[in-house]
Amino acid sequence: MDKPMTTVELPDIEGRQTFLAEVQERCGENLGLCYQCLKCTVGCPTAPYMDFNPNTIVRLIQFGLKREVLESNAIWLCVSCETCGTRCPNEIDIGLLMDALREMSLEEGYRAKEKGVVALHNAFMESIRRGGRVHEATMLMEYKLRSGDYWTDLIPGMKLFMKGKIPLLPGRIKGIDSIREIYKKTQKQRKVLEDREGKSK
Repeated sequence: MDKPMTTVELPDIEGRQTFLAEVQERCGENLGLCYQCLKCTVGCPTAPYMDFNPNTIVRLIQFGLKREVLESNAIWLCVSCETCGTRCPNEIDIGLLMDALREMSLEEGYRAKEKGVVALHNAFMESIRRGGRVHEATMLMEYKLRSGDYWTDLIPGMKLFMKGKIPLLPGRIKGIDSIREIYKKTQKQRKVLEDREGKSK
């Protein structure tokens, strides 16, 4: 069944270029290379569940439709399988793009439609910040507390724990200081971008 058509008011040229430039700076991809061949969308396993397909997300960014992009569930349903980037004739990595859009959405206070996914994203990132790698037990505990979803997967989780598949104590990688430095640099970059955006308003 086709999705109903909606009309939107496009921002002025300056507004379009500002959002496009910000997204490209964050993800490092040249979205001007996209000519809407749809190969990313055809290969995407989660596209049928998205409110906007991957190629549509790129077009919305080109049109400067910031709110529509950052409020969409598409950016949270991307599983970073890299199928889109592999299929793209111009090698645009939409996985990186979606990562950047998720971070922008959180930073700017947009309410995500997929709240469980946001909770998992935050728990995952925090787990890596603490130990340099994901520790499933503490990550899942944090996810449960953030999402309020206490009972889903409880029995399979306990079975995995009893079989020793989920270690109780977290390990740490040798390069933990390097990982934490990456987080610090990222936070500094966010501050610079936020200050720059504030001055342009």
